[in-house]
Amino acid sequence: MKDLLLKLITIAYAGVGVVGLIAYWPTIKDLYYHQKPSANVTSYIIWTLTSGVAFLYSLFILPDLLFRIVSGINFGACTMVLFLSLKLGKTTKQ
Repeated sequence: MKDLLLKLITIAYAGVGVVGLIAYWPTIKDLYYHQKPSANVTSYIIWTLTSGVAFLYSLFILPDLLFRIVSGINFGACTMVLFLSLKLGKTTKQ
């Protein structure tokens, strides 16, 4: 029973990475395709920094491949939204 529970938790955690990436898609689409400033830059600076720390922790401290993948996906998506927001902000000010 314990093994089944641990496997279910592992599958659910892997799903968190997929669901998280899907959740970023509308914002990425608004920024990239529609040139619509739909992200709070201050929030994404903070989220990118914190997810970057988690990703570095996964790479150098915690030997867990699943955590590395999920934290890497989160960091990559946060970084993409932040850079697209900053790029869009520069193009709209010119």
